[in-house]
Amino acid sequence: MAQVLEFKLPDLGEGLTEAEIVRWLVEVGDVVAIDQPVVEVETAKAMVEVPCPYGGVVTARFGEEGAELPVGAPLLTVAVGSVEPAPGSGVSGEPGGGGAESGASGNVLVGYGTAAPAARRRRISPAPAPVTPTPAAPVTPTPASAASVTVPPDEHGPVAVVSPLVRKLARQHGLDLRQVAGTGRDGLILRTDVESAIRTADEDRTAGAAPMARPGPEAPDERVALRGVRGAVAEKLSRSRREIPDATCWVDADATALMAARAAMNAAGGSAAGPKVSVLALLARICVAALARFPELNSTVDTDAREIVRLSGVHLGFAAQTERGLVVPVVRDAHTRNAESIGAEIGRLTEAAREGKLTPAQLTGGTFTLNNYGVFGVDGSTPIINHPEAAMLGVGRIVPKPWVHEGELAIRQVVQLSLTFDHRVCDGGTAGGFLRYVADCVEQPAVLLRTL
Repeated sequence: MAQVLEFKLPDLGEGLTEAEIVRWLVEVGDVVAIDQPVVEVETAKAMVEVPCPYGGVVTARFGEEGAELPVGAPLLTVAVGSVEPAPGSGVSGEPGGGGAESGASGNVLVGYGTAAPAARRRRISPAPAPVTPTPAAPVTPTPASAASVTVPPDEHGPVAVVSPLVRKLARQHGLDLRQVAGTGRDGLILRTDVESAIRTADEDRTAGAAPMARPGPEAPDERVALRGVRGAVAEKLSRSRREIPDATCWVDADATALMAARAAMNAAGGSAAGPKVSVLALLARICVAALARFPELNSTVDTDAREIVRLSGVHLGFAAQTERGLVVPVVRDAHTRNAESIGAEIGRLTEAAREGKLTPAQLTGGTFTLNNYGVFGVDGSTPIINHPEAAMLGVGRIVPKPWVHEGELAIRQVVQLSLTFDHRVCDGGTAGGFLRYVADCVEQPAVLLRTL
């Protein structure tokens, strides 16, 4: 006799209270193994695959792709126990077959808990006398149909789209994704597929329009929900402005020597030395050295205890713009790394950010943030502190400018550096000293050698 168990959206950690369903990995009627990923969700931190702690047959799913569910809401129901497959289904009734013996795992995210291998998706064939469930209710097998679980066919089925940005683009243009043929792997619908379908639809409308067609009614204003990454960023920035009395100071620096030092480092390494050391990696290493001299800026404020907590380690965050929005991956223990190690970690985290594979742990716990907005072609900014940190260094573009060098006017590589700091943790003298040291290292990289 099969027992139907309900699997609820688990607590994904880091204070997350809801998640958006991006893609279902199983369908009603599939046989799943313990700890097999069943759904891909997007939280305010990252996209993760959620494994089911039960092994058995999926009898119901709750929530369409794109729906947002709170933690603790039902995700799906699974019939566990002695489920006998229909003839020819190829489903084993033994525990190794992924569908017979029930069990539960403490797994919350993929990579934690029991290490049962993920079973291939298998579907139970319909029994001669199907059980018809009531709408929007889980399907529970009756004693007469305990040997096989029958579910209503999914008339629509999931759309082969992974990216929420692709879904949003289709919604904005009123495009039915079920009418789009995907060119990606296994028929996955890509952004280029949607853009091509939109162009085709526009061309069809233009061709069929009358030469003197009167303009239609004005389109309604677009409303964008503040949720997911965008919502998390909005809340964090608003909290920073509400709670932190920030101030900003800035300075122009001649980065010509820094650029020459970087070129020399990469040339000396040769092609077998691995990835090139980036400017961002050098600036990150300079920040670590500056924080060692001015530890006040590597701190946080405990408002309840009315204390400033100076942190022993430097976990350096860096702002990265992705298709999902602005994220801040964290280089752990940056104070123990050299420029090459920091650069390699920045590269690894940046690639994971672009693919939407950063975990919540990789996006939290930073103690100081480096923001390179120069990649957008701008010179300066007043960064907003990444709460609950105490400071952020902003870096503008490095461009040739007229500069007085050794008493003569010359064209030099100039960059503007901006430091926003929490005025509760230090005064302007400390903040100015930090920024001046960073600028000195940029102008004379040999200054940094004293701290290495």
